[in-house]
Amino acid sequence: MAGALHGIRVLEAGLLIQGPQAAALLADMGADVVKIELPGIGDHSRHIHVAPDDPRSAVYTACNRGKRSACLDLRHERGAEIFKLLAKDADVVISNFKPGTLESWGLGYADLAAVNPRIVCAQGSTFGPLGPDAEREGADLAGQSAGGLISTTGSDGDPPTPVGAFIADHIGSLNMVAGILAALHVRNRTGRGQSIDVSLLGGQIWAQATEYTHFLLTDRVPGRANQGHPLIKAAYGIFETADGWIGIIGVPPQARDAFFVALDRADLALDERLLGIAMDAETLAWFRRQLGAAFKTRTTAEWCRALDDVDVRYAPVRDYRQVADDSGAWLNGYFAQVEDGDGATQRVVGTPIRMSATPLQPGATAPTLGAHTDQVLGEAGVGADAIAALRASNTI
Repeated sequence: MAGALHGIRVLEAGLLIQGPQAAALLADMGADVVKIELPGIGDHSRHIHVAPDDPRSAVYTACNRGKRSACLDLRHERGAEIFKLLAKDADVVISNFKPGTLESWGLGYADLAAVNPRIVCAQGSTFGPLGPDAEREGADLAGQSAGGLISTTGSDGDPPTPVGAFIADHIGSLNMVAGILAALHVRNRTGRGQSIDVSLLGGQIWAQATEYTHFLLTDRVPGRANQGHPLIKAAYGIFETADGWIGIIGVPPQARDAFFVALDRADLALDERLLGIAMDAETLAWFRRQLGAAFKTRTTAEWCRALDDVDVRYAPVRDYRQVADDSGAWLNGYFAQVEDGDGATQRVVGTPIRMSATPLQPGATAPTLGAHTDQVLGEAGVGADAIAALRASNTI
């Protein structure tokens, strides 16, 4: 079945995660994505190996499945000309170089719009295209750091720690996809494309919109998570069990008494300190100590069964192996088994979006460097002799 973006051609000149993962989601949606890579080197993520003796790259594979790879040195005048030739028939161009890089090669939005007024150009950066930090380079950790996220993790008194995932890059990629889809919708009405800018910093601020709004309203920094959330002063957070951890996602009023009974702490139902909607810091600290002691008396599985019976929202704290063993994650397509080009079955991260009429299809493999160069250039009308000359000059 054709995907929602069937017929859309994307040129992706991206590196590492922010741009490439945006393009990967578009590929899952059915777009034809051609990844433009530097000859002989490729995307830097190709060189982040899973182990010293295993040259596979989880970063490259995760962010580049389902694409075609064409080598083209955009710094060469002839390489830039070929890119413009490809852009004539493209719908979207994605990049996440330092702001101004494509413009210096004559490949900025104005340059590409001159040959294709319908083109949508999406650029990702670390700090945004304007301001004193615009030309500074960075990556995920810069977004987490500069965007304030790291200041919220952990507990008071502990050193700050990054999130254990490339979360700033991932959020940046989703913002890029949202902008691209909106621009394509506008193009359907106007016939013209436009430029889109997203950044890791902007994505982190947007992802913490509630917490930043609290600060802007009160001029008070919310503070650290402290195993919960700084703005929620109730039974909300993670607690250690006899064999792991469990998250308690609030206790609705109708479940309050049954919750305390399940904890073997029926006395808490009558405690006046717990009768209000929110607690002061001292009461919250005391309450968390009571919950902490109670949850240590049973295993995580036992607590899951007990909380099911009292209609309290919860979730076990799981590692990647436990999540990958969850049948629901597979049934919903969040993980998938797909066949690669050799007919072998591969386990892959699926797609987070379900569509009834045009389902997303995760790609099985990421392309080898330059695997589709001749094919892509041939589709653009570049002849065999010209391709040979380009290869001889190291342009492709």
